[in-house]
Amino acid sequence: MFIVLLIGSLALSLLVSFFLVRVFRQSVSSILGRIIKEDISLAWVRYIMFAMYVAGISSGVRVWDLERYIQGSVEKGGVQLVLNADRVILECYQTLIGTMQGISGVLLAFFAVAIIAYAVIRAFESKKEKADAGTHAV
Repeated sequence: MFIVLLIGSLALSLLVSFFLVRVFRQSVSSILGRIIKEDISLAWVRYIMFAMYVAGISSGVRVWDLERYIQGSVEKGGVQLVLNADRVILECYQTLIGTMQGISGVLLAFFAVAIIAYAVIRAFESKKEKADAGTHAV
């Protein structure tokens, strides 16, 4: 039953990650296309998508927590947990939430850096427009 739970957690985490990557791909692509106007933006989009998968799967499949079903924590005086239907449902819920938290962390970091980069780019564009307007007026 433990192997089924482990494979199920991985499958659920992959499915949620795939869905969220698909939902946010266009937004990430358009933001990077605006900030980085070269072909390198496609490589950065791939990297962000990869980071979303890694963060989602690693946060969703919590192997160290699933170990409780194999052996109890001897140091903490714990006992081996019984894997029943209620615990499977709880583990699936925790996998779902963990996956979304991992991906949201990556997206939060990306959008925070992107908004700063966008503000810097706009400031430089505004300064350039004022300089161009000053030279054309003379």
